[in-house]
Amino acid sequence: MEYINRAVENKFLRLSNFFKVMLITGARQVGKTTVLQHLARDTNRTFISLDDSEARKIALSDPVGFFNKYKPPIIIDEVQYAPNLFIQIKKLCDESDLRGQFWLTGSQKYLMMKNITESLAGRIGILELHSFSRAELNGCQFSEPLTFNLESLLDRADHAKPTDKSEIFQRIWHGGMPQILRSNAEERTAYFDSYINSYLLRDALEIGGISDIVKFKKFLICCANLTAGQLNMSNLSRIALVSQEVARTWLQFLESMHIIYLLQPYFTNQLKSLVKMPKLYFWDTGLCSYLARYATPESLQNSNASGAFFETFVIGELLKGYAYSSVVPEVGYFRNSRGDEIDLLVQTDQYINPLEIKLSAKPDAREIKKFKIIEDAGFKLGAGGIICMCDEVSSVDEHNFIIPIKII
Repeated sequence: MEYINRAVENKFLRLSNFFKVMLITGARQVGKTTVLQHLARDTNRTFISLDDSEARKIALSDPVGFFNKYKPPIIIDEVQYAPNLFIQIKKLCDESDLRGQFWLTGSQKYLMMKNITESLAGRIGILELHSFSRAELNGCQFSEPLTFNLESLLDRADHAKPTDKSEIFQRIWHGGMPQILRSNAEERTAYFDSYINSYLLRDALEIGGISDIVKFKKFLICCANLTAGQLNMSNLSRIALVSQEVARTWLQFLESMHIIYLLQPYFTNQLKSLVKMPKLYFWDTGLCSYLARYATPESLQNSNASGAFFETFVIGELLKGYAYSSVVPEVGYFRNSRGDEIDLLVQTDQYINPLEIKLSAKPDAREIKKFKIIEDAGFKLGAGGIICMCDEVSSVDEHNFIIPIKII
């Protein structure tokens, strides 16, 4: 299959010229290895995978000998399998001023972080790779991160590929995992079934220490059916038939494996959101829709969950775009005790940009009235608007706009 350029590439190379070590993390099968091998083409960089039992055995038993055999510049794939390599990498970094000599990949970021912070602090840059975004698949990588002023929105609209609800739900249902971009329905089903059993459940057992795989799989399905919802631990544990403590531990594991994302409520002393619960989202909507048992894009589009999956898709597209940009903003959502909710707050500089997400081509412009909550709390209210299925950018007022999904 022809290589598809990833939005992370430029940022990775910039940081590789600054840090001595680069680590790219992400869920299994999202293309971490492929990206680094592509960036290393036409160079003399060595590639070693610790999935290989012989290489792993040397790495675990003799880190010094490992680097005598496999010399930098080097790519070490799935480095979490040999955490003792970090001490030797630190030593080699301290002996040289060369940048970008060590490129690492790993699927369990949190599993590695203790070793990284202890041995490679100040020497390592860390980026997270996700499954393909719609922009990447369309070959439409915008030069600047998304901002919400009218000029920026119109510029993006001029370069964006048109879409409709059918295409969006095809993309939501299919997801962005590299191996199934051109698969049919049967192949997609077989892939996700294998992905869950060969990777997620195995990692749950071997890495997460989760012994009851049957209950964990049911827990996964419960999470998928709650995507874009507030995380009520009591409700989740009741539905999944596990204790709240177990549910909390399993969620932490899924988050560490880059399967789910917990969007935290925006909370400061000035903006007192009384809701402290995060909202749960899946990084890959294809995996989520498979777990939730939607057999076709049409069944998903026509379901009561269509709005929740559309919101999951929009949040994921936005967060993927920000993750690969030069400046990563703070994000959160807002909900108060009166039930006023703003789907996403994006803080850039001193401004908070409020966003609503609606599965409609003609959303109710009165939704923006809620944004005044932010201004009344003393914050500088930036440009915002409603992300929806409309065709073109239009103004609600001087600072708020109707924003088509195609430009995200």
